[in-house]
Amino acid sequence: MATSPTASGAVPAPPPQRVAVRKTYKLFVGGKFPRSESGRSYLVQDSNVALASRKDVRDAVVAARAAVQGWTGATAYNRGQILYRVAEMLEGRREQFVALGVPAAEVDEAIDCWVWYAGWSDKITQVYGGANPVAGPYFNLSAPEPTGVVGVIAPGEPALLGLVSVVAPAIVTGNTVVVLASPEHPLAAITLAEVLATSDLPGGVVNLLTGRVAETAPWLASHMDVNAIDLTGVADPALAADLERAAVSNLKRVLRPPSTPVGWTADPGIKRMTALLETKTVWHPTGV
Repeated sequence: MATSPTASGAVPAPPPQRVAVRKTYKLFVGGKFPRSESGRSYLVQDSNVALASRKDVRDAVVAARAAVQGWTGATAYNRGQILYRVAEMLEGRREQFVALGVPAAEVDEAIDCWVWYAGWSDKITQVYGGANPVAGPYFNLSAPEPTGVVGVIAPGEPALLGLVSVVAPAIVTGNTVVVLASPEHPLAAITLAEVLATSDLPGGVVNLLTGRVAETAPWLASHMDVNAIDLTGVADPALAADLERAAVSNLKRVLRPPSTPVGWTADPGIKRMTALLETKTVWHPTGV
């Protein structure tokens, strides 16, 4: 477009073209977004994404452990409120996920998944716990408790719904998680982390690392302060076997990769929640 001369007859210089800020996708650890301590990144979906290292895994586990007491000690109702808030925030950023290439139907399923698990927050104890009949003048009560820090290898497909489907059941019952995102589709995962960071979720409850799963998963599986590991997203049987052997070091609970394709849009049931719960049984004399 031609510029018009000023009153003095001089032609003003055209305005400089603005250079857009290119986003660098960082890790999500302890409620913050640090770069990898290694300074490495890799190019995926035309974006620079942090390449997590062994040290990043250790930092994420430390953050997850620090968050256990507060998150486990929160009321089930409060945890449900926060998960519902995640669904609200995700609904508000729906178009952003669609722009990243996530199908609109998948975004909607992910939102509904958060709502579904939020509703279970104050009900799972009633379903999974209870009073046990015993011979003798005692009450015998079983109550589920969270396992603690859970390592999660997220499925590669579907990038968003698969991630939500393994994270939500782990945290709704009071666990904290360290998640290794899909190396091929990390943008949806880090964008979800931005949603979590603005959803009243305490820092450290969800920690998300991007990069090469084969490089970071062995350190997560062998970490002595991780109580359970979910191998759902491990597609390589040899790697899955290695990770399961590494988990033996401190008797971690292991969720093995599914033997058949998972229908992520089907009713998930309560199996993923109960798989990451421990049962505490209390005896109490009657009449006391």
